[in-house]
Amino acid sequence: MVPPPGTNSVVIRGTGTAAGWQTRPVTDTEKTSATGGDGAPPASPPSAAVSSAPVPDGPPPAVGGVPLEALRRRTAAVLVASQILGGFGVATGIALAALLAADVSGSESLSGLALTASVLGTAVLSLPLAALMSRRGRRPGLMLGYLIGAAGGTVVVLAAVLENFPLLLLGMAVFGAASSANLQSRFAAADLAAPQQRARAIAAVMWATTLGAVIGPNIAAPAGRSVSALSDRIPETAGPFLWAAVIFLLAALTVGTLLRPDPLLTARALAARPADAENGTDGGPGGRPDDRPDERSLRAGLAAISASPQARLALATVALSHTVMVSIMVMTPLDLDHHGAGIQLIGLVISGHIAGMYAFSPLVGWLADRLGRYTVVLGGVALLALAALLAGTAQGNHAQTAAGLFLLGLGWSAGLVGGSALLTDSVPPDERPAAQGLSDLAMNTCAGGGGALAGLVVSQAGYGWLTAAAAVLLVPVALMAVLTLNHPARARG
Repeated sequence: MVPPPGTNSVVIRGTGTAAGWQTRPVTDTEKTSATGGDGAPPASPPSAAVSSAPVPDGPPPAVGGVPLEALRRRTAAVLVASQILGGFGVATGIALAALLAADVSGSESLSGLALTASVLGTAVLSLPLAALMSRRGRRPGLMLGYLIGAAGGTVVVLAAVLENFPLLLLGMAVFGAASSANLQSRFAAADLAAPQQRARAIAAVMWATTLGAVIGPNIAAPAGRSVSALSDRIPETAGPFLWAAVIFLLAALTVGTLLRPDPLLTARALAARPADAENGTDGGPGGRPDDRPDERSLRAGLAAISASPQARLALATVALSHTVMVSIMVMTPLDLDHHGAGIQLIGLVISGHIAGMYAFSPLVGWLADRLGRYTVVLGGVALLALAALLAGTAQGNHAQTAAGLFLLGLGWSAGLVGGSALLTDSVPPDERPAAQGLSDLAMNTCAGGGGALAGLVVSQAGYGWLTAAAAVLLVPVALMAVLTLNHPARARG
């Protein structure tokens, strides 16, 4: 409850608010105890005394009659279901994207542009989707992302039939909207999570991608054959995108019908600041008045990130970890193909890579909550460096390439979970959606550039040089982590 203006209050540990705290007026007995009985200031801060002796304040809070813990579980279940579908669709489509681009363009040096276009589309669309979520909540933003992705998959199939490479790149860019929705879902999971469980909430939703993401590449070939059977004009490598379009429609339907109430708007309502009530303003369902958009703007998110060394480290971790992963992964199918691997083997290697990305994310989240964000970030850097070494020196050893790609996925998971949790910890609640949108913009823009250059590096210097160059990108993250650890205002970890 919010105390009336001018009333003394204590902050006590709550059992379910988004921020984890509640307020109520101070009783005369508590006031006397806190001041030592003579009205003098206490010897220690009031917060210390309060935290050592929390006072219960009624039953756990509820939203629409539903206990907050139950709402958290229900929200997580819906996000898990949508992530399974979204991961299935994305993985099915991109598994053969490089081969499709090489066939349509007639040049292997341009093959990396397919995934690059998808990554750049994810980056560009992350901003409007984040702005929509900031104003209207997670549900409409996630729905729109999946619907746009479905349209992109259809365009890719049309481009393959017409053998139009520019149209293919456009379709891949639009297809990237589904990836943006998948990425934003991890932040939706953190909206209602308690701070000490935030990394695990993010990781749980990421883990949900495992099932669809691992199965997706392995059914790419059967999906291609099934669609090609409908028309001889549809290439086998384009068929998976038609499957992906249908799957994205199912994901949009799941979010639109079941993600209620909206987690972001609910979290804002629960965390409404006392100052709003004291000023007589109405924060609406989001806990903030709609006529104050400056606190939710992208500029405010950038300012919040710039003001925090922890947030800057988080942004660098997410962006560069994703860049290293994409740059190596996008060219691995071609390297395997050059060393005699078939489509089925390539699918298995990519499945192992995606398993590394998502299957162990609950463990990564647990470690980030227990050992700290910095430990997980530095562990991710080490794993990515080892992955680059193994993949770059495989020279036709498919087992070594598979091991390298698995570790590449695991290192990416550590960077994304640790970095995302650190970013959420380090940015004020009102600026979080904007900062999170900027994070996705940065990670996908950098990865898009890396993917674009990857094909050129491989064609001119070779796959080994590509992995070496990617490993060098990890040096700034390691240095920033070490320096930020020594910052006096460092975050937990």
